[in-house]
Amino acid sequence: MANFGDRHGGCRLSVAEGALHGHAPDGSWFVAQLPFLASYAGPADAEAFAGAASAPDDWGVLLVRKGGFAVARLSGERVVSSKVGRRHVQGRSKAGGQSQQRFARRRDNQARQAYEAAAEHAARILAGVPRVVAGGDRTAVAAVLEDARLREVEVTGEWLPVPDPRRAVLEAAIDDARAIRVEVVNA
Repeated sequence: MANFGDRHGGCRLSVAEGALHGHAPDGSWFVAQLPFLASYAGPADAEAFAGAASAPDDWGVLLVRKGGFAVARLSGERVVSSKVGRRHVQGRSKAGGQSQQRFARRRDNQARQAYEAAAEHAARILAGVPRVVAGGDRTAVAAVLEDARLREVEVTGEWLPVPDPRRAVLEAAIDDARAIRVEVVNA
């Protein structure tokens, strides 16, 4: 926010609609939102806003793409439990006719088994977690969350666009979930 003010000749802060807004004399502006879509109602002050950006006591991350998943349970900023896994899902085939249909059925079965494995670990790790930040392939996440053991899971926060889930991707996604979101529009 100091950088924004320096570049645009000052900054007037205000709080509206649960976010911190900044307006510069040159017409540029920004909107800063707390992580987990939390609403901010404090003073129009950068330090107070940054101090309000804390992770909840109990939350989780669920990342799923076809053939891979990552799930973590956190307490504040500390990872309590996590699992990263992969299952083979065959790629598309250019063969035509019955071969193409056979490969499509095989691919669908492999994807279903991968989602079942992800749901198994998610149910174990995320049991009782009140909020989960999700990312990856929306269809894959929806397939995992269809599991009856995950019906109580509430997906909150910004959707995390991630590549195939690996340990480093999970760690980056945790950092992204805890980050303040800032949209800047330069005049």
